[in-house]
Amino acid sequence: MSRRRGKLEPRQMTPDSKFNDPVVTKFINCLMYDGKKSVAERIFYDALGTIESKLSTDPYQVFTEALSNVKPEVEVKSRRVGGVTYQVPIEVRPERRLALGIKWIIRYARARNEKSMSMKLASEILDAHKGTGSSIKKKEDIRKMAEANKAFSHYRW
Repeated sequence: MSRRRGKLEPRQMTPDSKFNDPVVTKFINCLMYDGKKSVAERIFYDALGTIESKLSTDPYQVFTEALSNVKPEVEVKSRRVGGVTYQVPIEVRPERRLALGIKWIIRYARARNEKSMSMKLASEILDAHKGTGSSIKKKEDIRKMAEANKAFSHYRW
């Protein structure tokens, strides 16, 4: 978009019907395939039901803690300086932190070997809540990469 037209206002998410939270709506929208929102909602709420039966605690609280455990604080971006590409560590904006956390949970839930998508999602959320699992490993790998390239942080733009 041209610079002359001004800033684009971020779209406000409508809260979901069950928990009245826009983050849940964003999660369901990212989970959705081919515009099948009712299918994505059923998968998400079934996963929360599975979590409730396994832990016998509030599944919404487990979901929010799992999401906050997965959100990255830093990431690396490629920066080309004098013909050499450096991996420069930068802090992640809050909107991007949320988006990355949601994407990683969904991606690694889909890659799991379980019977249904709701079971896969429930297992990944439980693992993220405990501090284990593939999505947490991804966050730690990126954090380690940023830590290793801390010397190039002065190339930040």
